[in-house]
Amino acid sequence: MGKTLEQKQDVVAKLEAEIADAQMIIVLDFATLTVAEITKLRRQMRPSGTVCKVTKNTLMKKAIESKSEWQPLETFLKGTSVCLVIKEDVGAAFKAYQGFLKETKKTELRGGVFDGRALNPEQLKAIADLPSKEVLLGQIAGAINGVATKLAFGIKEVPQSLARAIKAIHEEAA
Repeated sequence: MGKTLEQKQDVVAKLEAEIADAQMIIVLDFATLTVAEITKLRRQMRPSGTVCKVTKNTLMKKAIESKSEWQPLETFLKGTSVCLVIKEDVGAAFKAYQGFLKETKKTELRGGVFDGRALNPEQLKAIADLPSKEVLLGQIAGAINGVATKLAFGIKEVPQSLARAIKAIHEEAA
């Protein structure tokens, strides 16, 4: 038995609430996945702050129609779709999905939307190859520390050079 209009409106409202604080949404084709595998995907995605939503494409289209930043997602909503709603760490979410893909080899990446732009699978894979937020912060901190260290050595060298010059003059005079 199909859903009533009220039930569909409730699903759309829940989808709208789910995507309201999302950073990125990715669409996968999951035609060959079993229920157990979808459950496993959900569990693997959860630690990265990602919600795995399986819903009818028409209901997802209704949920994004009033949100201009998510409207490019409509081009990927065809066939059997599962949406990965990434709310926290994009890099960790991709790593979790890639781990799942290595195990099952059953899903196909259709595309996604980030910052109002539609991204094809190659662009999404390029984002996945970026280092995590923690690694980037570590690299920035290392670069800043390197500059500070060189500056400290440079400042320290000025009085030492002056002292060596005075000592050399004193030794010549003596």
